[in-house]
Amino acid sequence: MRTRIIVAIAALIAATALVVGPDTAGAREPSVAQTLGPTQFRAVTLVAPSDTPATTITTLDIAQRSAGWLGPATALAEAGVTAEVAGARPPGPQPTVQPRQAPKNPWHYDGNVSWYGPGMYGWHTACGVILTKSIRGVASRTLPCGTLVTFRDPLSGRTATVPVIDRGPYVAGRTWDLSGGLCTYLDHCYTGSLDWRLAGG
Repeated sequence: MRTRIIVAIAALIAATALVVGPDTAGAREPSVAQTLGPTQFRAVTLVAPSDTPATTITTLDIAQRSAGWLGPATALAEAGVTAEVAGARPPGPQPTVQPRQAPKNPWHYDGNVSWYGPGMYGWHTACGVILTKSIRGVASRTLPCGTLVTFRDPLSGRTATVPVIDRGPYVAGRTWDLSGGLCTYLDHCYTGSLDWRLAGG
């Protein structure tokens, strides 16, 4: 029986190879366009009894359910272990919110503030100010000329509010260059740390 099936399949494959052979693409003539009219269609009516399985949804018989049937409210648990469903969180005291104030214009720490002046006294700065030994100002690369900045020495607590009078410093990593008069007033004629903030904020 199995041999006959194999022989029949082989014959079918051979017959298919003879019928369907290689052909040049596009060698056949295109089919003639035809217009379908309403007379070529015929109405079909499907009549089926209303009690056939195709149209009837039978209700599930509870008796057909297995002993381990899971319902919508069934809790999954290991055999022999009682599952405990956690209830709502018990009410407890809530911490009170303490109002806090944040400074509007906090101090900023800069550990690399330098100063300049010697060799440039008598020159005009980038903001049009003549640089002298006594003038108190600061050089900034980004702030507009005349912007007021307050500096504070964290060691002595001495503060000074001065305008931006020049451009600089031109050393990477530095933001402020104090004039000679300002570094003398703050006793900070070296490169070190100062606190600063924009004045009037």
